[in-house]
This record gives sequence, C-alpha cells and structure tokens, in this order.
Amino acid sequence: MIMSFEDLGLNEQLLSSVKQLGFETPTAIQEKAIPVLLSGTKDFIGLAQTGTGKTAAFALPLLQLIKDADKYPQALIVCPTRELCLQIVNEIELFKKNIRGLHVVAVYGGASIGTQIRDIKKGVQVIVATPGRLIDLIERKAINLEKIKYVVLDEADEMLNMGFQDDIEFILQNTQHRESIWLFSATMPPEIRKVSRRYMKEPFEITVGKANAGTKNVDHQYYVTSAHNRYETLKRLIDFNPGIYGLIFTRTKADAQAIAEKLTREGYDIDALHGDLTQQQRDKVMGQFRDKSLQLLIATDVAARGIDVQGITHVINYELPDDTEVYTHRSGRTGRAGNTGISMSIVHARELYRLKQIEKMVQQPFHRFEIPAGKDVCRKQFFFFMDKLLQADISHGDYETYLPMLTEKFSNITKEEVLKRVAAMEFDRFLKYYENAEDLNVRERENMRERKAIRGNERRDGDTRSKGRDRNSEYNSSGDYTRLFVNLGTKDGFFKASFLQFILDMSDLRKDVLGKIDMKEMNSWIEIDSKAAKQMIRSLDGKNYKGRRIRMNDANSR
Repeated sequence: MIMSFEDLGLNEQLLSSVKQLGFETPTAIQEKAIPVLLSGTKDFIGLAQTGTGKTAAFALPLLQLIKDADKYPQALIVCPTRELCLQIVNEIELFKKNIRGLHVVAVYGGASIGTQIRDIKKGVQVIVATPGRLIDLIERKAINLEKIKYVVLDEADEMLNMGFQDDIEFILQNTQHRESIWLFSATMPPEIRKVSRRYMKEPFEITVGKANAGTKNVDHQYYVTSAHNRYETLKRLIDFNPGIYGLIFTRTKADAQAIAEKLTREGYDIDALHGDLTQQQRDKVMGQFRDKSLQLLIATDVAARGIDVQGITHVINYELPDDTEVYTHRSGRTGRAGNTGISMSIVHARELYRLKQIEKMVQQPFHRFEIPAGKDVCRKQFFFFMDKLLQADISHGDYETYLPMLTEKFSNITKEEVLKRVAAMEFDRFLKYYENAEDLNVRERENMRERKAIRGNERRDGDTRSKGRDRNSEYNSSGDYTRLFVNLGTKDGFFKASFLQFILDMSDLRKDVLGKIDMKEMNSWIEIDSKAAKQMIRSLDGKNYKGRRIRMNDANSR
C-alpha cells in the first residue's frame, strides 16, 4: 500500500505546503522517519544516501513540534558545509510558508558574523549551522543553546571525514537540555557509532536501501586506458557526450586546477572547485554551474561536499577515489529525483581490482565501454548539432523581414551546399583535431597483463606490504621508498581518503609518488618515493593543523 503525507500525522499547514510544492507521496526515508520524529522525545538514527529526501524527513517534524510563539532557538541543525546549510534553510522556508512567526537562520563561515548575530537576536526558532561558525558563536556567548530541544546532525559521516568529531561532541555538550538527537548519515563508521552510544539513549534506527548501495538510477561505466592517456580520454568522453552537464572528480586541487585550465584554453565551459578558493570565488563558480553558464565543474572530494545540484547527467571519475565509500558519494550526485544518470570511471589495468571492490560495495554491475574513436566523436557531435538546428526556436525573431535578402543571397547555392557550409563552420575544429586521433583503449594484446594484475592483487587482498606495491606509480618499479612518520592520525578526524588528500594538497605532490599508508590513532607512517620525501617533509613539518604543530620526519632517523 502506497502511503500519502496525510497518513504520516502532519498538520494541515504543512500538508498544504507539501501539496503546493507538488509532493504526492513520501520517499522511503520520509515514510519511516516522520511518524517517529513527530513524537519529539525519541533519539533517532537514519541511514540513507544523499538525495533520498532526508531534509524533508527531519524538517517537517521539526516545524510541527516547534512553538512559533516562543522567540528563542528550539531546534539546531548541524551540517558539514555552507552549501548544504543554505540548501536546508531554503527547503525549510518552502515548507514553513503557511506558518507565521516561525523564523530560521543560516550560520556558517565565510559570511559576516555580525549580521548572523543580529539575525539570531531578532528571535529565531531554528538555527542551521556549520560546526566551526557555531562554536565561534558559542564561545562569544552570542548564541544561547540552553533551550534547544531538538538537535539534528545531517551528513554526520561527512562531518567526521572533515575532522569535526570534537566539534560535534562540544556542540552536544552545550545542548544538555535537549529532548532528542536526530542523526542522519549515508554510512555508519565506528566514530559515529561511538558518538551515538555516548550521547543518545536507545535510538530508533532505520536504514533505507542496502548499506552503501548506490542509486539504481545510475549506470556505472568504466573505460580502460594507459595512465599517460588519462587526460585525452577525459576530453574524448566529454566530446562524445555533447549535452553533458556534469561533475568531474580528481584527487588533488592541483589536478583540478590544471585540468580546468587546459580544458578552458581548449574552449570548454568549465571551472574548478577546490580548497584554495575564497568563499566569494566559490559562490561565483557554484552560481555559474547552477545556472548552467558552466557545462562542467571539476572538483576535489573535499571541495564538493554538500553540493546538491539538480539535473547532473554525468559524474566522471578522472581517477578512482582511494576510499571505496567515497565512490558512492560521487556517483550519487547524478540519477536523482527519478532521473537517470551515468557515472564514468577512467582506469588503467592496475586499478581493475579496485574497481571490482567498488562494484561489490555498491552492489551493481559496472559496464566496460570502449573509448570512442575520433570518427565516432565527430559523428555524435554532428547529429547533436543537427538536432539543435532543427529544434531552434524561430518564432520570436523578425526573421520574415530578412527572408527575401537571404533568398536572394543564396539563390545560386543549393540547399545541400548551404548545409555543408553550416556543418563546416561548426565542425572544422573537431574534424581537424580527430582526423588522425589515436586509439586510446587498452586492447586485447594487453588483456593478459590486466588479468595478471588482477590475479596478483587478489592474492595480496588486504596485504599491500608485498613487494608488488601496485600503487599506480611510475616510481614503484624501482622500489626506492622512504618511510615517513607524521604525528597525525584518526584521532585528528582523518579517514584514509581525507588524510591522503590533505598531505597531497599540502605538498602539491601527485598520488603516484605514494606507497603504503599506515594510519593509527595518534600517528601515521607514509611510504613515499625517495625523490619526493624532502618535498613532503618540507611542506608539512612545522605547519599547524587545528592548533597542533605537525611533526614529520624520516621514520628511520627517529
């Protein structure tokens, strides 16, 4: 039996808003969460992927529970990024339009703290905040959380990945009079489980869909090429999909910036999103991407957190993420709201085993596709242009005025010649570029090597200490590694993927130079090509991370 919003126990004001927004039936997370949350006194854990309607699942019950006559903060929603913060506020504004006197404010870094303090003092009932700015306000005594009844932790796993565990615990310690905590997360790493045990009392837990499962609306594709052809493969995939509106993921900010600059020079509507951008620059890039002035956005995983843009047709993994769970976050940005999407991965032979691991995790098949030949790209672009030509809207222009002149001008040219000239103007660049385009695919003659790589990896499953060290590195064959010690570990809020990105971003080195990374609670050990070791130490040793001095040195010299 299909449930309706009326069956969930929502009041008439909220039902009216939901109906005006065109929502007909609740999503799975909404159907399971809303009746539980409306009690207001039950701690709750909801495990569901991004894009499943989580915001409405907690926003609608909050709006019903809050007393709009009381002009003080009653609900606190904590989320990892500014983008998600604003997105939640925008959705709450839509849901509460039939409720007078209820106010919500967004609190985040990169904007005037004075303005945010003034907004809070006007009398708000709901605060949506990022951890850093919220703690800043708490320490300034500019916000009173004494009467907070409901605390929502949204994208809890992302907050931990970004190093906010201590911040979350500090916030929970400052909301001691709460009636319930509602925790939403795509995954449940041990750190979140610890927080739930410490601060939640017998939480009601639900899981929507299989744990770690990717969306069923996404077609997972991969293309096998050699490492040095990765950029050309990316370019060809973009050209083969002329209507693409997509996100491209890289591991490092240096890669994101370099690829964006190369593609921009070659005429593509693309920009990069990475940690070096100011908030103003980030807002500008995101604004251009949302209004589709940019066709493509290239980003690191950290910079892309919290982005929720509708209508993304493709996600391209320029490189596979090191943490397999990160793949679900990437691919989950397409195929939303009932639409279909495509997640493409560019891999080389030594990464096929990791691809199989990801395939098992998302529990969906990955399809191998041939990298298109140059003539296939030209053909696809040609038909796309012709379709655009046939669908062009000529109803708004005063073209009838110019028709006699056009007819006279083209009186000595046949229709076929006109079409040829139009095609030539549009396609000369493509035809010249792809005239002698090489085959980028890894062919049958290399399949034996691929299979050997896979078998070798399977034998070493979980044991990257073996002498093979197939870490897609041009230096690995020499085995000339230096082992570095650094006083950062999981206690600092790092997972392996976020730690990897941090050290690469700090040092401006590529993933290729790294070998095995061994993370402990307080310290980590990094194998790195000996030629790059000094640059890594120089870039990190003596720097500060969250107020703590980083110590890095050659592990053998300690």
